[in-house]
Amino acid sequence: MMFKYNWAVREDWFKWCEEISESDLLEKRAGGVGGILHTLFHIVDVEWSWVRTLQGKSDFNESFEEHSSIRQVRELEAAFRPEVEAFVRNWNGSMENREFRDVMPDGRETLDTWGEVMRHMIAHEIHHVGQLSVWSREIGKQPVSANLIGRRLTLKAKN
Repeated sequence: MMFKYNWAVREDWFKWCEEISESDLLEKRAGGVGGILHTLFHIVDVEWSWVRTLQGKSDFNESFEEHSSIRQVRELEAAFRPEVEAFVRNWNGSMENREFRDVMPDGRETLDTWGEVMRHMIAHEIHHVGQLSVWSREIGKQPVSANLIGRRLTLKAKN
């Protein structure tokens, strides 16, 4: 359900971006990875990269400079989403405690579980959506609602 929530909020942000000037979308902002559009690119990139990593597949090698329009970020998300959705849909209890070893940039190795990684992916997007909300207010625009209530995600999940 929380992935569906993130995807619904993300879609709302994509629609929101279509009403915003390109200069506002691309302007560098305090905090985060840069600006509004770069943050949406980052959200899409990180989600797919984690899913690929858990599956033992190669990671994403594109850069924001190659996807610096709302159309290009939407296309990237549309290309990545099927694999992410399939992975999430096929999640089961046996995957929860699988070990995930990660080598940090400084060479340290960390040991986590796949379940921790999945929850990190959810929290990562929610964190960045908060940044988007602050930046939207800075440019005088109403942010997208982050409310989970009323999105009918549980009912949709049963269908």
